[in-house]
Amino acid sequence: MLSFLGGYCAGQAAAALRRARSVHRTARAFDGRRIVHSASDAILSIDEHAVILFANPAAAQMFASSVAAMQGSSLARFIQAPVRDAAAPCDYFPSGGGRAGRRATDYAVTGIRANGQLFPIEGSISTVEHDGHEVCTVILRDVSERHLVQQKLSRSHDQLRQLSSALQTIREEERTHIARELHDDLGQLLASLRMDLTLLQGNNQLPEPSQRLIEGMESNLMTAITSLRRIATNLRPRALDEGGLYFALQGLREDFVERHGIAVTLLAEEAELRLDDSASTAIFRIVQEALTNIARHAGATRVVLNLDRVNHELLLTIRDDGRGIRSEDMEKKESLGLVGMRERVWAMDGEITISGDDEAPGTRIDIVLPLAGRIIGEESTS
Repeated sequence: MLSFLGGYCAGQAAAALRRARSVHRTARAFDGRRIVHSASDAILSIDEHAVILFANPAAAQMFASSVAAMQGSSLARFIQAPVRDAAAPCDYFPSGGGRAGRRATDYAVTGIRANGQLFPIEGSISTVEHDGHEVCTVILRDVSERHLVQQKLSRSHDQLRQLSSALQTIREEERTHIARELHDDLGQLLASLRMDLTLLQGNNQLPEPSQRLIEGMESNLMTAITSLRRIATNLRPRALDEGGLYFALQGLREDFVERHGIAVTLLAEEAELRLDDSASTAIFRIVQEALTNIARHAGATRVVLNLDRVNHELLLTIRDDGRGIRSEDMEKKESLGLVGMRERVWAMDGEITISGDDEAPGTRIDIVLPLAGRIIGEESTS
């Protein structure tokens, strides 16, 4: 009798446990369906043949369709396949799929609304096996607004680039005009005054105090002429107009060495630097700005400028043996010199990389500039 009661009680306990588990599974399934149906993101379940098994209301709203119309339909009706003859979910989501349970994120696809309108989608996909078949669960987000914002930002960025390029052109024209005015007008006037002083110095009948006064005037005049030449050269080196980029860089190198005592090696060929005025001016200003930054901040003792023309590209490398630039220095608002260099490079559709030199202490600047249509003697291809 006791054994019978014990068996009966055990059976009842087992049945109660099975009922409890069934209720728990039902509750979990109910909660899961409720969460999926109320989710703000679009959720799709897709079989291995790219047929939609399940779609939540958010997905139907995203594609301007209905849950009933989406379920059982081919995925191709709602998502544009990036490859022809797409037959599996992974064909639609190149970043997704893979082994069971594997999850991929940040793929981008193009959605198709019921009215045929295309729109950008991003999301994630995970794949699991169910009864020997792969089922993909896809979570989608409509990023149309974000793309519109990005497009507006891109247009604003392009407009700022154009404005920056126009301002640089105007600034260069003003510099050229002022430099010519200084050289042609004020320079000639100072040269005339020096000739008059030379004539006065030849007059032996002047008293000694007057002779000393004239000598002092000549010394001051020579200082003024030297300052005028330096200012005019900084505004617009005459060598850039009369001799070309190579001789302008040679003059820049000599002046830099004299003023700062920093050794500069220029590795370049004159024949490779016969470029039009706009390219020559931009490259000269880039090198000038780089040398100015080195003199102010690097604490360097040696600089190497290397300019090589390979086909229709100019490879410009500037290296110094100074303290080296830090990443935070490149992001400072005060780093206007670096900003100016970048803007000139970008205005020529070039690329610039600024980093610490891997081979030795210091900073290395690598610039690649396209020269198609800018080489003198070559027909324009633009």
